[in-house]
Amino acid sequence: MLNFPNESRTYDAVADRIRFWGHDGALEVPFFLQLNALFRLYPRTSNTEAGILAAFDAGRTRINEIAGKAYSRDRRSFYVLGPEHL
Repeated sequence: MLNFPNESRTYDAVADRIRFWGHDGALEVPFFLQLNALFRLYPRTSNTEAGILAAFDAGRTRINEIAGKAYSRDRRSFYVLGPEHL
């Protein structure tokens, strides 16, 4: 079962995404949330690193649910979550 015990996340300005991790038992599963998806979820997000990470942190429960749904559909080595996953 996928869970998110590690609250670390990183902002990748070059790729316009945030990286975070889920765990399924001992398996670590990387996720990448594209910024256009974050801005769709939270349109008032400031387009700064601090604003982006604050919006991600505020929406972590919903973002984890979206990641969990993607993970339950198929198993991959990593997931890129975009607006189509919302």
